[in-house]
Amino acid sequence: MKFIKSTAELEALYGTPRGAAISKVSNYLTPLYAKWIETSRFCVLSTVGPNGTDGSPRGDDGSVVFALNSKTLAMPDWHGNQRLDSLRNIVMDDRVSLMFMVSGSSTIVRVNGIAALTSDDQLRRKFARGNKKPSTIIVINITEVYTQCAKAVIRAALWQRNDTEGLPSPSEIIAEVLLNRKECSSIEQKWPQLNDESMW
Repeated sequence: MKFIKSTAELEALYGTPRGAAISKVSNYLTPLYAKWIETSRFCVLSTVGPNGTDGSPRGDDGSVVFALNSKTLAMPDWHGNQRLDSLRNIVMDDRVSLMFMVSGSSTIVRVNGIAALTSDDQLRRKFARGNKKPSTIIVINITEVYTQCAKAVIRAALWQRNDTEGLPSPSEIIAEVLLNRKECSSIEQKWPQLNDESMW
């Protein structure tokens, strides 16, 4: 199998972008991009670091990020599994990408930018849920924002299908990795309570 090794080979196969593929890109949040992103409750945060790349799902019961101004987004980082994969990467390499989705929409909005972490208490209080505050805030300086072609979501019929029947649960996957079926039952019983206790 021969692999493509140069951008010249790529462009010979695909051609180069033109028209709206280029003109849709902005280096700041226009009012409509801002409206779209602040409607999104879910995004994927992609980071890169010395140990490789990471893609982290991020979700909230309202806006998953907030626009501080036309160049800056703020994402609260809530209690998770403490792996800190994305956060470690940001500290060591500040390049990030985000892919925003809105349930029912075939449009995806993408943001590329430069990120930094802050534990500033005033900013954390702004995102508090009752007496709980996010551990840190990811502050993202936007370098590019643009819409993604809807074909992938349309082809997948993402919001029209339900393919969950027969899917293994997280606890079953963990038990398979650990080669321990007893662990599966234990995790399955604890999972709902753990989720509820650590939601925020």
